[in-house]
Amino acid sequence: MEIKSTLKSRLSGIVPVVYRDIESIDELGDRVVHGVHAYCFVGDKLVIVYSEAKGYWTPPGGGVEPGETIEEATIREVLEETNMRVLKQRIIGYQEVSEPHRLTVQVRSVCIVEPIGPFVADADSSDGEGVTEIKLIDPKNIKQYFDWGEVGEHILARALSIKGGL
Repeated sequence: MEIKSTLKSRLSGIVPVVYRDIESIDELGDRVVHGVHAYCFVGDKLVIVYSEAKGYWTPPGGGVEPGETIEEATIREVLEETNMRVLKQRIIGYQEVSEPHRLTVQVRSVCIVEPIGPFVADADSSDGEGVTEIKLIDPKNIKQYFDWGEVGEHILARALSIKGGL
């Protein structure tokens, strides 16, 4: 499945984006992945995070550090932003965001997670934009928090259909 859309970039305004489903990390080819977002579930609840500095809700995620695999980045970001451990994960797709200065590749995953303690604050909020709140929500209520349009609807539906088989 391929979906062509646009999104509002904090740096570049409205930019084109192409989302593609994948079944394996091998389908990324030689693309350099810059970021990850994980649709994380605790039972039937979806984990979302809020950054007061950024002013919006999103699934947990962030940048891929040098030498880090996509799976390692997902595990680290989920831990830092939610204080939850990834029990199982599966990459389900990626999107290419065409910004004027570069092509940004972001991977999407579905994860089963468990809390390892109470959430206090983002462990890596050195940039001042760390997560300040987390919520466990009913996935059908996601648009009360954020709306990623057709791409977001597709990713959520795919994550929900796959999570039971993880």
